Amino acid sequence: MGKEREAMVTNARDVKKYLSVLSDLESKLREGHFGPGRKLPSVRAAKALYECSASTIVRAYAELEKRHAIYSIPQSGFYAVAKPGDASDREDGVRIDFASASPDEEMFPYLDFQHCLNKAIDRHKASLFAYGHPQGLDTLRQTLVSHLAGDQVFAGAEDIVVTSGAQQALEILAKMAFPGGKRTVLVEQPSYDLYLRFLEAEGIPVRGIARSAEGIDLGELETAFASGDIKFFYTMSRFHNPLGTSYREEERKTIAKLAGKYGVYIVEDDYMADLGGGRRFEPIFSYERTGRAVYVKSFSKIVFPGLRLGAVVLPEALRDAFQAHKRYGDTSLLSQAALEVYIRNGMYDRHKHTIGSRYAARMRTLNEALKKFDDEGIVEATDVREGVYVRFKLPRTVNLERMTKRLAERDILVVPGKDFYLSDCGDRDKFLRISVSRAKTDRIEEGVKAIVEEAKRCNRW
Repeated sequence: MGKEREAMVTNARDVKKYLSVLSDLESKLREGHFGPGRKLPSVRAAKALYECSASTIVRAYAELEKRHAIYSIPQSGFYAVAKPGDASDREDGVRIDFASASPDEEMFPYLDFQHCLNKAIDRHKASLFAYGHPQGLDTLRQTLVSHLAGDQVFAGAEDIVVTSGAQQALEILAKMAFPGGKRTVLVEQPSYDLYLRFLEAEGIPVRGIARSAEGIDLGELETAFASGDIKFFYTMSRFHNPLGTSYREEERKTIAKLAGKYGVYIVEDDYMADLGGGRRFEPIFSYERTGRAVYVKSFSKIVFPGLRLGAVVLPEALRDAFQAHKRYGDTSLLSQAALEVYIRNGMYDRHKHTIGSRYAARMRTLNEALKKFDDEGIVEATDVREGVYVRFKLPRTVNLERMTKRLAERDILVVPGKDFYLSDCGDRDKFLRISVSRAKTDRIEEGVKAIVEEAKRCNRW
């Protein structure tokens, strides 16, 4: 009990410090200490300033980036976004945002969710304002059983843990011990940039395997699995960040088969599962039969990023170790209860179809604009029609840093691809990750035209 109490105190202290750092940074941004475009302290400098771990700073910066309060430039740092009311952020401003990964605020279901909050309070009353169970609200987990089954993820309530967003689940999985004592995390290259930075900041052994728009080399993957040192393989099977692509059915089946053959766990981050537009897609989890698959889901891409709710489906062999790291109910019971109502009464399904169709329309506009303006074929775009991301691959002769800065001068925000690789990765494609989640449909064509113009210009220099 002494060790458990000590771990609980340590976890609580870490959460308190993170919230303190996040709150202070938010205040400084709101009060203008960091003006629009001004650089924030580096992770190392902020670590010293706040007397905390690098992972706490990485997590705080990641949250601010999700809230569109700051943005990052590879090998440069983090910069403040213009506050509401600044010239470049007005309704009639010229900003075209291809950088943000957060959902479009205009699509937030405020009234529906307010109704669900009221219903949740009426139903659960005082119990929502007490401490919750670390595994999450029981009624929400029961609701998630049928909800996840719609994505071909069949699990019991005892297999599900509700987390403070998908990020918390991924961080715990990286830190906790797995059966067999293996320590190395295998990640796709490119992959989710914030998770890569977290793994590196925590000193977790990590190695990469190339993934392209065409998929992954399954022979190379088998060789990696057979090496005997892989703790788990972290993958985004659909709507990959930053590529935007999804694995073919045969690839998903083969990955599941290899996991069982070599005893390697798969951590499948299906964070955009709800943007599938009704097209049948069976995740790797549905094919894996040996208890080697972990399924991670986020609700922020459909409802609100600030909801900070996710869920992880764990095989029995990992449950105790996961719970040892998540010892207390750190996820709002009120948010959980409201989400339960939102899913159970059908509002979630209706909203996901609405938001999915709007993103698909933006993606069509993006693809058509690229065909219209890129007559020389300088941009190689991934064939993506759903989700929010698409990769714009550029010739190696393009000066990407100069191109990004020139686009920023034209109030067009883009994300260069360099940070989506491990720091020691030598073979990197040169690309922009384009997001349509906050790009206004009537501005997409103008933004694509500018990207093509700057790509041509920076290719000559």
